[in-house]
Amino acid sequence: MNKKLAAALSGGSVLVLALSGCSDNSSDNKVNDWAKTFCNQAQPQIKKRASAEQAIISTAADGKPADIQAADSKAFQDLADVNTALANTVKAGGTPPIDDGAKVQQDAVSELQATAKAYLDLKKQVDGLNAKDQQKFADGLQGVADGLAKIEKMKQDAVKKLQSGDLGKAMAKQPGCQTVKVSSPPAGGSGSDAPSTPASPSGSASSKASSKASSEASSKASAKS
Repeated sequence: MNKKLAAALSGGSVLVLALSGCSDNSSDNKVNDWAKTFCNQAQPQIKKRASAEQAIISTAADGKPADIQAADSKAFQDLADVNTALANTVKAGGTPPIDDGAKVQQDAVSELQATAKAYLDLKKQVDGLNAKDQQKFADGLQGVADGLAKIEKMKQDAVKKLQSGDLGKAMAKQPGCQTVKVSSPPAGGSGSDAPSTPASPSGSASSKASSKASSEASSKASAKS
């Protein structure tokens, strides 16, 4: 059942999971210094985000609604906290050494704060589901999955600009900005997936798990009706 939400985690994971690009040498000390400062501050949030996403993905598809509800509620709260913390980190890092750095910084902070609010709204939605009725809960969870998909598609132009060009390359070289692997669980005893490779903006590793998750979500919901 919870695979509905796992399926929505395929695309635009904000900022933290999009920093595994190729690395080039940069002679600009200001760029490297900004990247190092940001990534050192962001590392705990990268790990926290990976843990929250793992909680959504690994909650048993045939688990009890109350257990799924509790796991997803905590995960959405954690994801909201991550985006709030990242917004504060971008703000505290000073003006990024890129074109229109001050505007990009301000817009990135606003985008991350908006994403945090969207996750809090999803948490409220999950908390309001009827966990005592299996079918109603499954139907409600579909709405939550739709909401998560919308978050993943939220406009993040400033965040993308922040992690592009020389600054993005410098961030990709920093250990603090390396992504954390998230594994998808075995599907009904038919085997298990290997841990995903670090995610990139294309979401290739997550898409594999998401594609399998979508089909399982449909079959689980109909089986419970």
